[in-house]
Formats: sequence, structure tokens, C-alpha cells
Amino acid sequence: MTVQTDLRPDPAADADLRPEPEIETERRPWGGFERFTLNEPSTVKLIHVEPGQRLSLQRHRDRDELWVALDPGAVFEVAGRRILPQVGERVFIRAGETHRLSSDGPAVRVMEIAFGHFDEDDIERLEDSYGRA
Repeated sequence: MTVQTDLRPDPAADADLRPEPEIETERRPWGGFERFTLNEPSTVKLIHVEPGQRLSLQRHRDRDELWVALDPGAVFEVAGRRILPQVGERVFIRAGETHRLSSDGPAVRVMEIAFGHFDEDDIERLEDSYGRA
């Protein structure tokens, strides 16, 4: 399940948006797989969040992100919404949307797939528990 968070009021603005990735699921005799990207520029990170910690509230100018919860206890904050994802649940974050990842207790891992130009210097921090905003 992918949660769409694009809350843009102007439908004409959608013409310039990168399409949300189609996630292909295939069954095989041994089980199956999900393919999140195919032959396109993307960057994949596995984010580890320590118990009770959180990343900065941030946004990016040049990339969309797809987050996939890998452990219970993750908290996604996207465009002002607080989401408590189940393991395997996905959320698509458009460039410019505010977002933050945190742990609601245990250590958690989230797979992040960035679409578009990836640069760690693209992070605009709006709030930060570690004094980096």
C-alpha cells in the first residue's frame, strides 16, 4: 500500500510532476519480489533510526522520495500528516513537501528510494533536535 501525500491544490501543477513509481510485483515458485525502480536514475538508502530518535523536519528541491517501512515503530511525518506505517507500507513524498522520519520506541529501518537529482546538500532543515537547522 502506498500513501499518496501530494496535497497541491492546483491540478495544472501536476503536469510537471514526475509520475509516482509503479511498483511491480511478481510471484515465483520460491515466493516473489517487488521492483521499485527499473532502468532510471535513483538512489537507494537504508536509513537506521536509533530508539526514540528523529531526523530533522526537512524538504528537498530536486528529488521525490519513496519510503518503505522495514520495522514496526517507524513514524512518518509528511506534509503535516503523522503516519504510523505497518511493515512494508510505503509513502511517496514529492519534492518540496516537508517530511521527517522518527522512531516510536524501538530502533527502526526505512528504505528510501530517491528519484531525481540526489545531493545531500539539497536538504533544507526546518527543525532539528541536533542544532543543524
